[in-house]
Amino acid sequence: MRWQGQTIDTDDGALPGLERAGLVRSVQTPEFEGITFHEVLCKSALNKVPEASALPFQFTVNTFRGCTHACRYCFARPTHEYLDLDAGSDFDSQVVVKMNVAAVLRKELARRSWKREHVALGTNTDPYQRAEGRYRLMPAIIGALTESDTPFSILTKGTLLRRDLPMLRQAAERVSVGIGVSLAIHDPELQKAVEPGTPSPRARLDLIRSVTDAGLPCNVMVAPVMPYLTDSTAHLDGLLCAIAEAGATGVTIFPMHLRGSTRGWFLNWLASEHPALVRRYRQLYGRGAYVAPEYKTWLRARVEPMVEKYGLGGRSEHRDAPTPERRELATAGTGPALTLF
Repeated sequence: MRWQGQTIDTDDGALPGLERAGLVRSVQTPEFEGITFHEVLCKSALNKVPEASALPFQFTVNTFRGCTHACRYCFARPTHEYLDLDAGSDFDSQVVVKMNVAAVLRKELARRSWKREHVALGTNTDPYQRAEGRYRLMPAIIGALTESDTPFSILTKGTLLRRDLPMLRQAAERVSVGIGVSLAIHDPELQKAVEPGTPSPRARLDLIRSVTDAGLPCNVMVAPVMPYLTDSTAHLDGLLCAIAEAGATGVTIFPMHLRGSTRGWFLNWLASEHPALVRRYRQLYGRGAYVAPEYKTWLRARVEPMVEKYGLGGRSEHRDAPTPERRELATAGTGPALTLF
């Protein structure tokens, strides 16, 4: 998957258009009704992050393009357009699988030029979405990174990560390993509407506990906060309380961004499910992708006392990264931290 959600002209070996992306075959199975998997052979696994990004890592690996989590707000949706697919339903149902990603990664890590720099997984689409249960790409990737003494971090909403905790615990004895779990919605009904393909809030809280019980730090992405839907005192306090009880070592909190075609996809859902909020969203976001600065200031003032109350502050890191997406990813899975944007 490209770093294309944040920057331009960064290639990952899968060219636009499936016919030119190394397509081997397209597969449909009864257990994934309505989903088509496009199995490809990628040319590269490590994606170089532009130096201007000011991230704490310079390389990413993404095993999939597209994601069955189907989160309405996902900032990675526009990346599907580079495959001549749409950023809406195609992103949710047409999933590109890099079948040889671990083998390619192992070769790249064996190069003399490789300096064992930090590698981030899950910066675009989720490496532990349901398809990982079918394709089992992550164990070989974790093994390749560990054996090459390469530090890495993982960001996920997928409880399938629990399967690999023994490997991750062993890896942490040799290299730095960071785990981040994304959990922004505490209301199960709203979660099913906005993130229909993701595990429930309760399941992800249990995952956080499993990660910390395994002796690994777990930073939680309380993100994105959706204005007028998940920004109430009651919702945020309840969520942060539950996250603290699950043993999280820090949180990252920021409001929702609506970049590119993601904006239309989300606002169409909003018009259908919460039409009274459409006008307020247009006022809050204007014609841009980001909320008004006043809202960010208001949100910070609301959550800071809660974060302090529940002991989720940790250390504040990476506050000088130049764009919201880069700052979001800067602390995801990299260890204990509080980040408020």
